[in-house]
Amino acid sequence: MAGSSKKAIVIAAAGNAVIAAAKFAAAFWTGSSAMMSAGIHSLVDAGNQFSLLHGLGRAARPADGRHPFGDGKELYFWSFLVAILIFALGGGLSLYEGIQAVAHPGEPHDPLVNYVVLGVALVFEAYSFSTAIGEFSKGRGTRPVLRAIRETGDPGLVTKLLEDAAAMAGLIVALAGLVLGQVLGMPVFDGIAALVIGILLLLTAVILAVEGKGLLIGEGADPQVVAAIRAKVAADPRIAAVGEILSGHFGPHDLIVLVTLDFRSGFSADDAEAAIRDLTAAVKAAEPSVRHFYIEAAATPRA
Repeated sequence: MAGSSKKAIVIAAAGNAVIAAAKFAAAFWTGSSAMMSAGIHSLVDAGNQFSLLHGLGRAARPADGRHPFGDGKELYFWSFLVAILIFALGGGLSLYEGIQAVAHPGEPHDPLVNYVVLGVALVFEAYSFSTAIGEFSKGRGTRPVLRAIRETGDPGLVTKLLEDAAAMAGLIVALAGLVLGQVLGMPVFDGIAALVIGILLLLTAVILAVEGKGLLIGEGADPQVVAAIRAKVAADPRIAAVGEILSGHFGPHDLIVLVTLDFRSGFSADDAEAAIRDLTAAVKAAEPSVRHFYIEAAATPRA
């Protein structure tokens, strides 16, 4: 989420912390397992956002001798850690709470308290989710949502999007469980809602872990970006052919690209140097995410 405002992340984390406290208070007051699971969800979300904020700060450190390409991959590590936290704390605790509630259902009391807290939380999460969709749509273009999630190099943005989506779904599930339990006189629906929230969190964690793993072990640039670079290089009249293009993410907006190409015959070393300089400037101007651009000539120009 390098392009996002850190202030917005802090506000979202603080808001989730406040909402988590309200949900826990409502859960203890009313005895609702669904509210307890929803509170766990919000608390984990708040912790995750602070973890991502820490990762953003470390990823922004300048390059040095030990890390010549910078520390951008720090964000990938912290995003992967977030997935583990969602799985272990969010999903695990919610499933435990749901199993206990289904095995020993208890009738929640003062349901109005739960409805008020859930209503306020829905308003907050709807706003947060709408901003996440807006940010995600800017870079998605015409690609399907799932493909865009797989190809993005910004794990912070994906985490925000999926967490907000899971939060919205979790609130709706909690509300449905409370309403069904009250209307039908079957408190077991409260526990079932807690189980469903736990499953939602587990699914979210798995998706985030898969995306984070791909970026940690080395994931190439978006195919559209690679195609644009190939077209830009091939359009130069000094280039005879463009061969292999290798790329890798060192941060959400930090790509390293290596292009293998052939110069046209009759080029001197000085001509090749000028062409490389021009191509580097042109590619970086066209694709701002390319921070490091290297060219390997298949045939060495004459001196």
